[in-house]
Amino acid sequence: MSALPRCEQFIGGKFVPSLSGEYFPLISPETEEATAEIANSTTQDVNDAVQTAHRALRSCGWRTQADLRIRTLRKVAEQLRENITALVEAESRVTGRPIREMRAQLGRLPEWYDYFASVAETMEDTLPPFGRGYLNYTRREPLGVVGLLTPWNHPLLILTKKLAPALAAGNAVVIKPSELAPVTINVLADLMRESGMPDGIVNVVHGFGAVAGKALVENAALGKLDLTGGTPTGRDVAAAAGRNLARVAAELGGKASSIVFDDADLTAAVNGTVFAGYIASGQTCVQGARVLVHDTMYDRFVSAFVDKVSKLRVGPPLDNRTDIGPLVAKRQLDRVTRFIETGIREGATLAFGKAQLPNRGWYVSPTVFSDVTNDMTIAQEEIFGPVVCLMRYSSEKEAIELANGTRFGLGMAIWTNDVCRAHSVAEQLDAGIIWVNDHHRIGPASPWGGFKESGIGRENGIDCYKDYTRLKNVIVKTTSDSFDWFDGSATDKRYS
Repeated sequence: MSALPRCEQFIGGKFVPSLSGEYFPLISPETEEATAEIANSTTQDVNDAVQTAHRALRSCGWRTQADLRIRTLRKVAEQLRENITALVEAESRVTGRPIREMRAQLGRLPEWYDYFASVAETMEDTLPPFGRGYLNYTRREPLGVVGLLTPWNHPLLILTKKLAPALAAGNAVVIKPSELAPVTINVLADLMRESGMPDGIVNVVHGFGAVAGKALVENAALGKLDLTGGTPTGRDVAAAAGRNLARVAAELGGKASSIVFDDADLTAAVNGTVFAGYIASGQTCVQGARVLVHDTMYDRFVSAFVDKVSKLRVGPPLDNRTDIGPLVAKRQLDRVTRFIETGIREGATLAFGKAQLPNRGWYVSPTVFSDVTNDMTIAQEEIFGPVVCLMRYSSEKEAIELANGTRFGLGMAIWTNDVCRAHSVAEQLDAGIIWVNDHHRIGPASPWGGFKESGIGRENGIDCYKDYTRLKNVIVKTTSDSFDWFDGSATDKRYS
């Protein structure tokens, strides 16, 4: 029997082992040692979780009682606030992200549950015009059971962006977190149980995409699949949802450009683009991986940017002074180092950076490439690590063409002190999220999602809540006059 703590499935309000009894190790990105054993869910486990969720919807008032949902979600927000310190430390250990980042990010989680409780409380049905003698109204109903597939880079935040609206709308859920970051998802499930969540409304299965993930996305009893992950996975999930006529939302890859115009404040732009490029060690879909700088300030910008990056502190995740923690897994380290080698081979200038650092753990130096052109691999592919490409342009038109010159369209940023230019350029950028003189800001009411190969659907806001519901139209005849289409009179009558 292993002495490591075990992370079980959460099905029907209980933590249970998988039917196979198998576990896989969770490896620390800091020490490269096993820290826990994770239940390896089977296809039958996943199907059981879906059926458990359906039974819960039929047997409790979650689907029909908005007051129960509102009260429970607000209690979840309270529980999160009370337990935030433990969640921050656990997530920092599992992902390798600096604890200062985790405090800032997880401290905001309660906002989502409070916000969507308020949406559920204030969402009104409608009375569309119909004509004399009829009452015509609409109702929003939950979809039923939805599948949530979440990544390792922001485990609790990204889950919360899906989970809060799904629950507020009256659905039950089956969550399949990344095998690299499952621990805090179980903690959240336990907090929800303590908050009064009915058993079976929230379920968690673990394991790998080839088995547990595949079983969830192919389950025909789901009303919606909501994924955050890579673009190839998104295509597979959307195809599976299409076969089952289920809804799908997918927040996928990104390669965000930050355009620095010649009227921008140099210091503010450098500070902002370094934050955009190296927060989470670059392991985020909206990483400011491409910084486009006007010719007239390019050299000064590169010098100031490199100077700033050279002072970033690489260190252990739980050290409050750490700016750059380890990458989440060995496969991620290998991927990033391959891209760095490719950038050098293709002729970009390595303005700052080193190979893998000699520390134990999956550390890589923050890396800066200058003299990058748009046809280079490092300018086009999502690296998902602390690697930023600096590119030059000479006109506003060229900057917009460069920014739009990838297959992704999740987020972009504009750095300028010209308000007219900011709005004009924002209108021309092909991305779902545009920041002006900032980056990576998010809120529960602010729609989040991309264009092109960065995905479909939106997280956050009213539209996200509505997409977790289905619309029912009820038409009531309010007059007592008789109607007989087939009365033999051959006269025209209204039937539509």
